[in-house]
Amino acid sequence: MESSDGATPLDPNETGGLKFRHITTREELDELEQANIESGMRWLARYRGDVLTDAFAVTLHSRLFGEVWDWAGSFRRTGKNIGVDPIHISVELRASMDDARYWAGHGTYPASEAAIRLHHRLVQIHPFPNGNGRHARILADTVLAHVYDAPPIDWAGGHDLGRLTERRTAYIAALRAADRGDIGPLLAFIGPRADL
Repeated sequence: MESSDGATPLDPNETGGLKFRHITTREELDELEQANIESGMRWLARYRGDVLTDAFAVTLHSRLFGEVWDWAGSFRRTGKNIGVDPIHISVELRASMDDARYWAGHGTYPASEAAIRLHHRLVQIHPFPNGNGRHARILADTVLAHVYDAPPIDWAGGHDLGRLTERRTAYIAALRAADRGDIGPLLAFIGPRADL
């Protein structure tokens, strides 16, 4: 695929399941996905059901990316350089949402820490072919709003987490520390919060 205006061309493997065949660059795809995410956020603003279920996590992914990708809301079937083996995704996702429900019901963690821990587990599982980080951040914020009546996290801090910036580098480093069992850098990444 050709690049336009210096935007990164899409890899042919990335276009499988893409509903719009006219998309040829990463920039075009980013714009299309952002429009879908905004549509998903409007749906989410009206949503009044339980947000601590694996079914909701799947539906949310579908709402955020389903206008762009055929596979939105479907678990990945292949291994990646991140994430659990695909055969374990459904069990791990259910366990993570059940844990989050337990944390909320028993006051195990302050709201922000519970959201951060759930976010990390979702990224670690990496249930979908793509969009996992954005999905996990939106789901964490949704849990804060619907379960804890707390404000969302300022994940980007004025930057685009989709681009290679100092903020994204810090975010990835904090996720890797959490992979090693140290949640502190992720808590520091979100900055001071009233409930921490």
